Amino acid sequence: KNSHHDSGDDDEAANPADKSELHHTLKNLSLKLDDLSTCNDLIAKHGAALQRSLTELDGLKIPSESGEKLKVVNERATLFRITSNAMINACRDFLELAEIHSRKWQRALQYEQEQRVHLEETIEQLAKQHNSLERAFHSAPGRPTNPSKSFIEGSLLTPKGEDSEEDEDTEYFDAMEDSTSFITVITEAKEDSWAEGSPLMWQVLDGASLVPKGSSKVKRRVRIPNKPNYSLNLWSIMKNCIGRELSRIPMPVNFNEPLSMLQRLTEDLEYHHLLDKAVHCTSSVEQMCLVAAFSVSSYSTTVHRIAKPFNPMLGETFELDRLDDMGLRSLCEQVSHHPPSAAHYVFSKHGWSLWQEITISSKFRGKYISIMPLGAIHLEFQASGNHYVWRKSTSTVHNIIVGKLWIDQSGDIEIVNHKTNDRCQLKFLPYSYFSKEAARKVTGVVSDSQGKAHYVLSGSWDEQMECSKVVHSSPSSPSSDGKQKTVYQTLSAKLLWKKYPLPENAENMYYFSELALTLNEHEEGVAPTDSRLRPDQRLMEKGRWDEANTEKQRLEEKQRLSRRRRLEACGPGSSCSSEEEKEADAYTPLWFEKRLDPLTGEMACVYKGGYWEAKEKQDWHMCPNIF
Repeated sequence: KNSHHDSGDDDEAANPADKSELHHTLKNLSLKLDDLSTCNDLIAKHGAALQRSLTELDGLKIPSESGEKLKVVNERATLFRITSNAMINACRDFLELAEIHSRKWQRALQYEQEQRVHLEETIEQLAKQHNSLERAFHSAPGRPTNPSKSFIEGSLLTPKGEDSEEDEDTEYFDAMEDSTSFITVITEAKEDSWAEGSPLMWQVLDGASLVPKGSSKVKRRVRIPNKPNYSLNLWSIMKNCIGRELSRIPMPVNFNEPLSMLQRLTEDLEYHHLLDKAVHCTSSVEQMCLVAAFSVSSYSTTVHRIAKPFNPMLGETFELDRLDDMGLRSLCEQVSHHPPSAAHYVFSKHGWSLWQEITISSKFRGKYISIMPLGAIHLEFQASGNHYVWRKSTSTVHNIIVGKLWIDQSGDIEIVNHKTNDRCQLKFLPYSYFSKEAARKVTGVVSDSQGKAHYVLSGSWDEQMECSKVVHSSPSSPSSDGKQKTVYQTLSAKLLWKKYPLPENAENMYYFSELALTLNEHEEGVAPTDSRLRPDQRLMEKGRWDEANTEKQRLEEKQRLSRRRRLEACGPGSSCSSEEEKEADAYTPLWFEKRLDPLTGEMACVYKGGYWEAKEKQDWHMCPNIF
C-alpha cells in the first residue's frame, strides 16, 4: 500500500474525532459559564442579604468602637461583591473570546487538512500520470518491442536503404563489452549450423528451461496464510533514519516477509537444474553460458519482493535437505550480526558444489534503499575441476516516500573460471525513464582466456536469458564520440533459462515462488537453531503480526544480552580496535570457520563439516539457545 495512502487514511479517520472533541470542549465551557452565572446570582443574592444585615446593625445603638469595626466589615463586603461581579464578567469575556477564536482555529485547521488532502491527491495523480507516460513511452511506435531482439545497449539499427548490401535476415544491435560498446550482427542460420557448437550443449539448452521439477516422496505445501491487510506508513519510520545502516533500524514485522535472509539466500538454488545440465558440457565456454544464466536467475524472485526478509539471529541456521527431488543439500549459518553476514554451502549429488559468505550492506538514502551484497560466490564442478567465482550486483528499492515500491538491479558482474581463465562480463542495466532499453535488461559476452568472444548473452533478470554463438568478429569504424566498437556476427539465439510462473494467489502470499512457499514449512529433525523454529517469523506467517512484533522485541533483547555477555567475557584488555572486531573475536560460528580464500585473497567462512552427521544422530547438544 502506498505510504501517502496510509497517512491520508489516518488523517481522514481523525477529522470527525477532532471536530467532536472541539464541540465537546465548547459545550463544557458553556456549562461552566452557566455554573458561574448561577454562582453570580447567588453571590448577588447573599451579598444583598449581607448588606441589609449590616445596615440593620448600623441602626442599632452600639458603642463607637464597635461601630468603627462594623463600618470596616461593611466596606469589605461591598468590595467582595464588586470583585465577584468583575470575576464573573471576566469569565464571560474569556468564553466569548474562546468561542470566536476556536471558530477561527477550526476554520484554519480545516483549511490545512483540505490542503494536505489536495496535495496527496495531486501527488497520487502525478504518480499515475508518471506510470501512464511510462507505458505510453514504451509502447510508442518505432521502439523495439521484442526484448530478446533489442538485447544490447544502444539503438536499433536496421538499414533498409537501396544501397544496403546486407541481407534482410541480418539485424544490427548496439551493445556493451566491458565499458565500451559493440555491435552484434545476428545471422539467421539453419539448425545444422549449430553443429559448430557441441551437440550435447544444445540438447542441454533445448530442455534447460522446461526441466520438470524433481518428483519428491514428500508432499510439500503449495500455499501459506494470506497476508493480512495491515496499513503502516513506511515513511513515518524511515524519515529519521536517512544514511543509517538498515540492519540497525528497529523495524516492525509489517515491512517483512515471513522468511529469513538465510532462506532468501537458499532461494538462489531455485534453478539448480542449470548447473545439473552444465555438468555435462564438454566445452568450458558453453558451460560458462549456463553458469551465467544461473547467476542471473537468482534475481528473478526479487522483482515483486519488496518486503524485507528477517535479519537472522547470530548462530541461526537454515538447512535444505532435498537430495530426493533437487539432488542437493544446502546449509546456511548467520556468522556475524554487525555487519550481518551469512555463510552458505551446497553439495549436489550431480557433481557440483557451491559456497559463499555474503555480507549485506544496506543504506537508506531518502528516496531509495541500496542493498549491496559483499563477498565472493564459488562454484566448482568436480569432474572437470572448473572453478567459477563471481559477486552479486547492487539491488535498489525505489519510491520509499511516495508511489508504488519497486526494485531494480544494477552493476556489472564478472564471472571467472579460474581453471581455464574464461570470463563472462554481465551488465545489469539500471532502469531509466528516458532510456530506450527494455526494463530489467541484462547483456553479456563470454570470452576465452585469449579474449576471443564465443557467445553473446541477452535477456532480462526477471524473465529469461538467451545465448547466441559468435561466428565472426571485427572492429567497426569509430563512432562520433570516438569510441571503437566491435562487430560480432552471431547465429540465432538459443534459450538458456526461463522463469517459472508464480503460483496461484501469489500476490496474497508475498509473491513467493513455488520453492519459497516450502522453505518455512515445518520439518522434523532440523537443528534447534533453524529458521523454521524462529517464533516471531512463524507468528507473522500465521498472520498474528501484533504477537510477532512483541516476540521480535523479546528475541532482539535476548540477543543484545548475549552479545554484552560475550564482549564482557572477551575482556577489556582485548587488542581488537573496533566493535566489529571485538564481536568477531568473541563469537565463533558452529558449522563454518574463517579461512583465507586463495583465489580472492580475502578471509571467508567455509563449511568445516559435521552438520549432517549431527542431524543423522539427532545430537544437537552444541547448538546455542537463540530462540
